[in-house]
Amino acid sequence: MGKMIYLDNAATTKTAPEVVEAMLPYFSEFYGNASTVYEFGGKSKEAVSLAREIIANAIGAKENEIYFTAGGSESDNWAIKATAEAYKDKGKHIITSKIEHHAVLHTCQWLEQNGFEVTYLDVDEFGVVKLEELKKAIRPDTILISIMFANNEIGTIEPVAEIGEIAREHGILFHTDAVQAFGQIPINVDELNIDMLSSSGHKLNGPKGIGFLYIRKGVKIRSFVHGGAQERKRRAGTENVPGIVGFGKAVELALANMEERTARERELRDYMMERILKEIPFSRINGHRTNRLPNNVNICFQFVEGESLLIMLDMKGICGSSGSACTSGSLDPSHVLLAIGLPHEIAHGSLRLTLGEDTVKEDIDDTVDAVKEIVTQLREMSPLYEDYMKKNSH
Repeated sequence: MGKMIYLDNAATTKTAPEVVEAMLPYFSEFYGNASTVYEFGGKSKEAVSLAREIIANAIGAKENEIYFTAGGSESDNWAIKATAEAYKDKGKHIITSKIEHHAVLHTCQWLEQNGFEVTYLDVDEFGVVKLEELKKAIRPDTILISIMFANNEIGTIEPVAEIGEIAREHGILFHTDAVQAFGQIPINVDELNIDMLSSSGHKLNGPKGIGFLYIRKGVKIRSFVHGGAQERKRRAGTENVPGIVGFGKAVELALANMEERTARERELRDYMMERILKEIPFSRINGHRTNRLPNNVNICFQFVEGESLLIMLDMKGICGSSGSACTSGSLDPSHVLLAIGLPHEIAHGSLRLTLGEDTVKEDIDDTVDAVKEIVTQLREMSPLYEDYMKKNSH
């Protein structure tokens, strides 16, 4: 195998060398517990405070509104379960969408088993939440709207500002899972009327196992992990100092070059989509053509099994995925592709390629050439493709 082409940056990213460097001293040199009173632990405490400040500034929040967690899934669980618990006297109705990450969907399903009602909103063919349906779904007992910022599979960016405004008008809390968007799109929690926001370090060249939940001051949700008094008594557990430091550094780097990096990614993304649509028949782009994450390409190839395509790409040293990272082991078609109206047989032939800052045009060309070759091979073995061509050759 020659050079590896990594195009699965929505699943995880490479930890930036600067991030690793920033983290190293906190493993063996300044290893003190950030919650101690002595000076040695104070070094860790200072480092945690600095990272908190960087992250708060990145989304226009206050430092005391940022709570460190173990990642996006924990942040989603905390926002939804703790809101349900804190506001259950006001109501037991929650609104989300059919295309959320499983960390949101499974949490909502768990709440349904525990006496809550959840409305799962439909999306249009591009994966955009329908605002009229959202308004119609609101009831007097609605306590939370949880809609993702941008979809992890098809890359569509949701109308977050409008959703936030609708929630604010009705006095309903608004949580957004911004795991894919943070670091890729400018976010200001005040301008967008966001009450809670989830993020994860390893999606933006930071370390795994660290995330944060932004909780707007005044939102009355309690701790999710019980134990010590860390994170202003809201999240117990000794602070993951190296992880927090690394996350802070990753955010700093992401913001510093966001504009030029995303402009480059958009250009490569569009070039890739155009080549595929032009050169591979019976292919379609999933998600919104323009209002999508700068690095996301999601395509369905008719008469092709996505799983086989992935395995054959892997044999050529190309890493991609067929859906969200957490379901790449499952053989069901993506719930997101079914929600945008694709039939099972087409949804099965999906490929998600997500670019990173190391991606170059040559990688795109090599990948498209490989996909073209593999799709042709797979179709030659497909009885469905053969039937279709026979029927349509007259």
